[in-house]
Amino acid sequence: MAEASQDKPDLTNGVPDNDLGDGAMLVGQVGGEAVLLARRGREIFAIGATCTHYGGPLGEGLIVEDTVRCPWHHACFSLRTGEALAAPALNATSCWRTERRDGRIFVGDRISEAGRQLPAKPRPTDGPRERMVIIGGGGAGNAAAEMLRRGGYAGGVTIISDDAAAPYDRPNLSKDYLAGTAPEEWIPLRPPKFYADNGIELRLGTTATAIDTARRHVMLGGEELGFDKLLLATGAEPIRLQVPGADLPHVRTLRSLADSRDLIARARRGTHAVVVGASFIGLEAAAALRHRQVEVHVVAPEARPMERVLGPELGDFVRQLHESHGVVFHLGHTVGAIEAGRVRLDNGVPIDADLVVVGIGVRPRIHLAQQAGLAIDRGVLVNEYLETSAPGIFAAGDIARWPDAYSGEQLRIEHWVVAERHGQTAARNMLGRRERYAAVPFFWSQHYDVSIDYVGHANAWDEIVQDGDPNTHDAALRFRQAGRTLAVATIFRGRESLLAEAAMERGRSP
Repeated sequence: MAEASQDKPDLTNGVPDNDLGDGAMLVGQVGGEAVLLARRGREIFAIGATCTHYGGPLGEGLIVEDTVRCPWHHACFSLRTGEALAAPALNATSCWRTERRDGRIFVGDRISEAGRQLPAKPRPTDGPRERMVIIGGGGAGNAAAEMLRRGGYAGGVTIISDDAAAPYDRPNLSKDYLAGTAPEEWIPLRPPKFYADNGIELRLGTTATAIDTARRHVMLGGEELGFDKLLLATGAEPIRLQVPGADLPHVRTLRSLADSRDLIARARRGTHAVVVGASFIGLEAAAALRHRQVEVHVVAPEARPMERVLGPELGDFVRQLHESHGVVFHLGHTVGAIEAGRVRLDNGVPIDADLVVVGIGVRPRIHLAQQAGLAIDRGVLVNEYLETSAPGIFAAGDIARWPDAYSGEQLRIEHWVVAERHGQTAARNMLGRRERYAAVPFFWSQHYDVSIDYVGHANAWDEIVQDGDPNTHDAALRFRQAGRTLAVATIFRGRESLLAEAAMERGRSP
């Protein structure tokens, strides 16, 4: 939603040319709508100042060449057209004409509408029609389908998803939606009409059972669906707890919209919940349940939550943050058994529990790729174009293991923004663009009123360089190996996170 900015300068009246230096931004308004004025060299641009993802302030972001990046979740927009170039934003922002006269810069007429789409309608044909098939209706699959149309593809596009719901905003399921602060209408990525208008066929509640790479067919039970190019975006599935009582009905996982709705139905004031696993999903769920006045205990084998990813300092901060909101930790322990109204730890200590949320990780859903004979290594191996070992078959999202340009490693990462950007790049390469995937991994994790941003990827490090104090909600930590920064975690330093991302894209250690 466009930000009301009546207190900002009216850009139709102009601003002094000297007020806007090269690479600078200024936020004003046109007709009450926030407008970002930006300069690159002699060129002046004016686009909507509000990110179309979650409403982040683009004026606090970062200009990179002729783009601007959002400080909240790193969406990227063209300064020339307002187009959303990189996820998580999918909609364009508005764009205005600008002119210089008499030493001032003026914003004129609007030249594009917010959220404008330029779909390629399927071509009418008397014979067989080209078809792109996408298996998986998550972030990667949805972003790929949209990008095929934005890229001018006019053949058939089909998304096959075993989820009964149309593509939705998965990160919100463990955050605001579960907490009750995000309304239902925020959850679908697109309204049903979008898919119809753009000629994207959704085959929901449908399971692909096999892929015939030679005949280029996907088997859907007794039906066959031919494809010219195929994208595998099958995602991941939660790892199940293997203890007595793990199959009881109040033991739940959190992966799908149906899972989140089920937890909401079970979460009532006075409910006693045990979260198994101090993972990002587990602790985000703990924060959301506390917002609903649910009593929450967290059981995990590690000494600090999230220490393996965020290190000891941030691990301690996350624990203290949750404890300040009433979460009780049982670290260094595992679940021994689950009973009807309680959980018993490995040392026999009982904890009351009418609800158990299991968040001990996920595993990639690679069985279709294995059956098809694709190269596998703890995920589906792809090249720099996200193409698998079978020509014309691509993989994206949680299942894909790709060569990361910055680290030089083969990575498989379970991040929403990575999945969406995979889908966008894979779609362009399905159209023959030969675009290398070079985006730097990014995720954010929300705990109460604190968001932790993380760019890059560090499996291991020999030092953590810290600036600021997490306890004051103002910090940056650099995870370094042999003097090179592999990842940067920040708290309320959005621009610093963007600068780190931009440096890594250029191959430089931030």
